[in-house]
Amino acid sequence: MKLTGNAIFITGGGSGIGRALAEALHKRGNKVIISGRRKSHLDSVTKANPSIEAVELDVTDPENIQAVATKLTAEHPDLNVLINNAGIMEPDQAAGVIDDRLLVSTVTTNLLGPVRLTSALVDHLKSRRGVIVYNTSVLAFVPLAVTAVYSATKAALHSYVLSQRFLLRGSGVRVLEVAPPWVRTELMNSQEAAQAMPLDRFIAETLEVLGTDANEILVEEARALRANPGPEEHALVNGFNDQMLKLFDPSRHR
Repeated sequence: MKLTGNAIFITGGGSGIGRALAEALHKRGNKVIISGRRKSHLDSVTKANPSIEAVELDVTDPENIQAVATKLTAEHPDLNVLINNAGIMEPDQAAGVIDDRLLVSTVTTNLLGPVRLTSALVDHLKSRRGVIVYNTSVLAFVPLAVTAVYSATKAALHSYVLSQRFLLRGSGVRVLEVAPPWVRTELMNSQEAAQAMPLDRFIAETLEVLGTDANEILVEEARALRANPGPEEHALVNGFNDQMLKLFDPSRHR
């Protein structure tokens, strides 16, 4: 996609990858509107970047989604890029009893939220020959066992992207997927994780690929995990999770 001259709406834009993307795209001359549930985070972004606009949005609330979509298209008729970035990631217990609050919250935020928001804006984006971007994860392809529900939502969203891209072929709307590797953000308290990719480097490499004709936006560190699914996928999945357990739950390896 072209990286300048757009009007872009980014969910989850108050922190992490969302904020970094918003600021990077803003610096390239795009009109950027961010959303999130935490007003203090949104205010921090707009204070640092006065030309970025913000709107409070709870992606778990269908009525709020529809109200914000209506407001956006009325106030920003030139809106042509939607970046579905909002998400939550919490450890769970797939080997035991899953906390139902965590289950419903994760599925509603990570899967139903972007599907509902895109549905609310897709007709407008068709009129603008726009771009829909979903932020999934390499965990869609190599699940992290200690966050099984999160990984499953990203796998489901990847599947949805494939269907939507097919159905929108010829409409003028492009459907893109960003599948980050482990990045230093607030998710799983990864800001200082040595094994995680620095956020600024991830954003720089992501924008480089985003500016091409690629449908999947992958940085180099994500490619091996993206390429893993298939009949022989289990060895890498099991080895990956053995390694991750040592980081997130050392007691399991005593």
